[in-house]
Amino acid sequence: MLKFVLKNQNKFLFLAIIAILIGVFVYVGDSEFGGADGHAEKYITEANPDYKPWFSNIWEPPGAEIESLLFALQAAFGAGVVCYVLGYYRGKKAVKRLR
Repeated sequence: MLKFVLKNQNKFLFLAIIAILIGVFVYVGDSEFGGADGHAEKYITEANPDYKPWFSNIWEPPGAEIESLLFALQAAFGAGVVCYVLGYYRGKKAVKRLR
């Protein structure tokens, strides 16, 4: 059994991450948390009550903490891509030096 778990470790980690995300969505539900977006929206409606937004969201997260979580995941994914690319080119350069 341990051999199977170690062989499929990445799959188990991915499934654990997905389970945690789903658990957060279900457990937290509606939450109160204000950020810069809310303050900007409030100021815009005070400054110009006739303002109409250009577009609306396709999906609204159930709470602000969920929105923050999704933003953090997006930032982590972007950082992972950037670090992968930098590491790839650094490794490519190191292989050229060895040849």
